[in-house]
Amino acid sequence: MVLTLEQLTLPLAEFTLEADLKLTATLTGLSGPSGSGKTSLLELIAGLRRPKTGRILFGGRLLDDAATRQHVTPRERNIGYVPQDLALFPHLNARRNLLYGCRKPDGLRDSLCEVLELEPLLDRNIGQLSGGEKQRIAIGRALLAEPRLLLLDEPTASLDRRLKERFHRRLKQVVETTRVPVIYVSHNQDDLEAVCEEQLEMVRGKIQLVSP
Repeated sequence: MVLTLEQLTLPLAEFTLEADLKLTATLTGLSGPSGSGKTSLLELIAGLRRPKTGRILFGGRLLDDAATRQHVTPRERNIGYVPQDLALFPHLNARRNLLYGCRKPDGLRDSLCEVLELEPLLDRNIGQLSGGEKQRIAIGRALLAEPRLLLLDEPTASLDRRLKERFHRRLKQVVETTRVPVIYVSHNQDDLEAVCEEQLEMVRGKIQLVSP
């Protein structure tokens, strides 16, 4: 599916975020230094922020149009967003966190759980999980909601090199299994080179193509 960001602007504290491009890759990477506007762009796509100007379309559906004040709410967009803090519920165990976003009664038997190796984690409390295990639960919860698009914000920030490599293998498997397009944000361009078909870079709110 095509994601179109058409003449978008969003004023931030030190600069204005600008985006005017079409994303067609199954796995798109977005790199850039901290504070360059990457998270703000994801929040625009997810519907958590509204652009000052411009439009957002996904799969031919209009999500935002600043000129006419049209805005599809985050819930109605059916876009999975995994923020940097993961937003897991600490009072629920891993199973109940996953079921919170699950659209199918038997969703936890899905091949997705096998790919992410979630079965051994299901009965553990969130506080008992490592950083990598929490990442897998957060991504699993987002995908079990059957999103049309998945946004990942710095998903490997807390992982060492070995765990990053394992995560990247799983991510490729997830994309092959679910066919859900992914936008993967990281400040580390090397991480993105390992998995992404297309790479973009953001510097002070402006986006440029790094590789096709």
